[in-house]
Amino acid sequence: MATVFTANSSGVLINNTQVEGLRTIEYQVVREQSDVHAVGSPERVAVYYGATRVKGRLHVASTNADLDALTQSGEAFQVVANLRHGDAGRSVAFDDCYMERKEFALNSGSHGETVYLFTATRVREEDSAG
Repeated sequence: MATVFTANSSGVLINNTQVEGLRTIEYQVVREQSDVHAVGSPERVAVYYGATRVKGRLHVASTNADLDALTQSGEAFQVVANLRHGDAGRSVAFDDCYMERKEFALNSGSHGETVYLFTATRVREEDSAG
């Protein structure tokens, strides 16, 4: 059965500081994969894996001074998303993160939103209860 985490119960920390104004966190983990074929056969007989790439996006209402500073400094940081729903929980930790870029948009009839894009060396996920 699926666990549905809720934004109202969840939170994201950057270097142990709550991200103010956070609207969305997104991430993707991509593993390079190549096929191995037998000589004279069109069918794959195995798969081998290469590098793993982790990228994340933080959508923030207007701006966030801490994230702006990391964008300018080029310093490494850690992101920890504590996802919750009732007693179910999951901690998603992104290690050795670096800011890749920052995007800003302001739409008619709405407020500004900044998207901070980061890369990470690894992501670790751990389920918890209680």
